[in-house]
Amino acid sequence: MTPHSFARRRLASRTLSCGTIAILCAMALSSAKAQQVPAPDSPASTQPSITPNSPSNPTSPGNIAPAAGPDASSQTSPDDPAGALRAKREDVSRQLQDLSQSMQLSSEKSEELRKSIDALDKSSSSLRQALIDSAARRKDLEQKIADGEKKLADYGVRQDVIHKSFRARRAVLAEVLGALERMGRNPPPALLVTPEDALGAVRTAILLGAVVPGMRKETEKLADDLQELTNLRKASIDERENMVASLKSRQEEEARMDMLLAENARLSQQNNAQLQEELARSQELAQKSSSLQGLIGSLENEIASVRQATDQAKLEEEKRRQMTDAQRDQARLQAQTTPPDKNRIAPAFSFEELKAKLELPAVGDVLRQFGDPDGTGHEAKGIVLATAPAAVVIAPADGTVVYAGQFRSYGKMAILNTGNGYHIVLSGMDRVNVHSGQFVLSGEPIGAMGEKRVVSAAAFALETDRPTLYIEFRKDGNSVDSRPWWAKDAGKVRNDT
Repeated sequence: MTPHSFARRRLASRTLSCGTIAILCAMALSSAKAQQVPAPDSPASTQPSITPNSPSNPTSPGNIAPAAGPDASSQTSPDDPAGALRAKREDVSRQLQDLSQSMQLSSEKSEELRKSIDALDKSSSSLRQALIDSAARRKDLEQKIADGEKKLADYGVRQDVIHKSFRARRAVLAEVLGALERMGRNPPPALLVTPEDALGAVRTAILLGAVVPGMRKETEKLADDLQELTNLRKASIDERENMVASLKSRQEEEARMDMLLAENARLSQQNNAQLQEELARSQELAQKSSSLQGLIGSLENEIASVRQATDQAKLEEEKRRQMTDAQRDQARLQAQTTPPDKNRIAPAFSFEELKAKLELPAVGDVLRQFGDPDGTGHEAKGIVLATAPAAVVIAPADGTVVYAGQFRSYGKMAILNTGNGYHIVLSGMDRVNVHSGQFVLSGEPIGAMGEKRVVSAAAFALETDRPTLYIEFRKDGNSVDSRPWWAKDAGKVRNDT
């Protein structure tokens, strides 16, 4: 190498090392900008229920940015990957919530939903089944959104790691760019736009042998990282498009459920006077009760509809106890092979038989299990489930609503008598759709979460602003561990985000 060429290399390297910083920063920023692409259905096609995408339309999938870029997780330590992932997910969750709130159901879609409700058989059993089906679809969509949220957070954190590593490799990219310039291959302006163009430049330098042998290995590693960054960008764009579709479908399902609930309420108006009287009495008893057990006992003794439903459930339990083993096996087989009667007023199964079969009442992450420290120096008597804002809450099992309403610091609460001396307590909701004395079926929607966590003793000392649902199982007045009842994949404690 001549002195002249050596001096030129040093000059190019020094000149470009400063430019490299700008390039790397531009790549970091452009990775986020490039994610804000027009929706695939805009402008050629339209969405039936969402305002068509446009550059200013917040429903464009590009507007859900997984906070890619070097500063996205600056609030967390580089040695705290769990903290970085948690911060990233919270950021993605906020963006999704903003996007969801900006969506509007079109008048055409609203009318389509209204017609589908009008076409239903208005019997109680038909409406119940429609509500159960709607709740199942809504939970599926909420699970897809939760999974997508985790994926976007993971993609964002991984992009951050790569972007940060670029800062330590300025000399490598400076060498590549200098080599290309020396060969008369000035980097095009597009190099400052996307990681794909930077990847192309690095690969060109490698193929042409323009990189000095001592930096070949580092250059190949740079190419690998640029390829991963490109893949992550594409995966993020695809996932955001899926998320927009799921958010739109969830909005439609929420509207359908609201219409079904209104129709169900209209159907039960004939007993409205008695219902209002019992609701008032329930609230009075709730204000006087100092404990859950005291509340349950007073309600089951003093509220006529609750007492009648409880007595009916006890009769069914007594019938099951009097069966022979053969009769019990036959009844169990029939119940498993024949759809349960939607008009039933007692649980289809003994609660003891439902172990390892129940679904969690909402989609979310279990933050605290039965027996864990509860932040007040005691052990938790139930589980705490962090959900998405406005998540639907279903009845995990057949049961009679003993109480539905506000109780002390628990937020909106529903207590179900599921038979055999068992009760399920669900609290922390923003809205309840059921009332005392009502018999609900497994999977039937009983309420919805709010936008933020209800401050209560049950959710004390939790590092989250997400809505939290408190779930407690009780047997003969005592709290019991609910884990034996949940299905295999339900109720796993969150250990990542």
